[in-house]
Amino acid sequence: CEGKMRNSVKLAIILLGFGQLPSIGHALNGFDLSETTVPAADLLPGGPPKDGIPALTDPDFIAAEEVSFLEPNDRVLGVIANGVTKAYPLSIMTRHEIVNDTFDGRPVVVTYCPLCFAGMVFDARIEGRRQTFGVSGLLYNSDVVLYDRETESLWSQLLQQAISGPRRGQALTLLHSTNTTWSDWRERHPGTLVLSDHTGFAVDYETDPYAGYDLSPGLLFPVQFQAMGYHPKEYVLGIVLDGIAKAYPVSELFKTGRPVIDDRIGNQDVRIRYDDYPVTAEIARADGSPLPGVMAYWFAWYAFHPETQVYKAAAAQPGSRTEAPLAQDGNQ
Repeated sequence: CEGKMRNSVKLAIILLGFGQLPSIGHALNGFDLSETTVPAADLLPGGPPKDGIPALTDPDFIAAEEVSFLEPNDRVLGVIANGVTKAYPLSIMTRHEIVNDTFDGRPVVVTYCPLCFAGMVFDARIEGRRQTFGVSGLLYNSDVVLYDRETESLWSQLLQQAISGPRRGQALTLLHSTNTTWSDWRERHPGTLVLSDHTGFAVDYETDPYAGYDLSPGLLFPVQFQAMGYHPKEYVLGIVLDGIAKAYPVSELFKTGRPVIDDRIGNQDVRIRYDDYPVTAEIARADGSPLPGVMAYWFAWYAFHPETQVYKAAAAQPGSRTEAPLAQDGNQ
């Protein structure tokens, strides 16, 4: 069964309703890899060619009360910036991976890698100028690689840096976002706008081309560092603060039996808000100001941060919960 699942997901990655297999030559997917900040051999074609997965630009949004295509447990990436609140359904993000958007004039790029479960939102301004991004069709450590249309530089999502082209070595500024369910986000932010499923593309957003992938321990593409200690698809909340990487596996957060966990990273006190239903976690400073963490699969976080610290829960207190969250079945 796992072999059939892997084959079906591979086919979904190749097609996704948009493109076909790329040709591999001196320039992979049309990008010059002669000078890169990561080993060029580790940049792999994921299946679709450049723009074979079409990024969205100037997308349409609808009010929460107009949404009919989302179920309560469907996951969304929630973003608040410049006083504007928006939700990006992962069912749509899976098919497009990148949304170029604005929040009251502030340009942002919303990104999602279904292979890593990594939703990340960045300031789209580089050196004061707005950049628009597309999907390169390449992967690094099984993670989506973006490119900017202004210079055709390649950008690693989880690395948060340009890895080739004129922008090589420059960093993206990560913004705070929340990976949660539609019902949770709407309850907390009833005035939210929602990315419309009327995108202009003939895509069935109700089907998941990666169905079953989250339960399998197998990876479809190689990574530089192999994670140990947890199921590869365990959800973790990851953050880099003052140069220190730290991961908070949801199974460890669950063991505490507490919705709020205080911790310390380097010299900074932090506070993690955790819910086991829906499975979601956010991190903030001790004063409550949000920090830009990322929810991702354990294997993906470790592949980019093999030196990461890992939060370990103290022994469970009498009367605390003992059953793992549903979304993490099999992760122990």
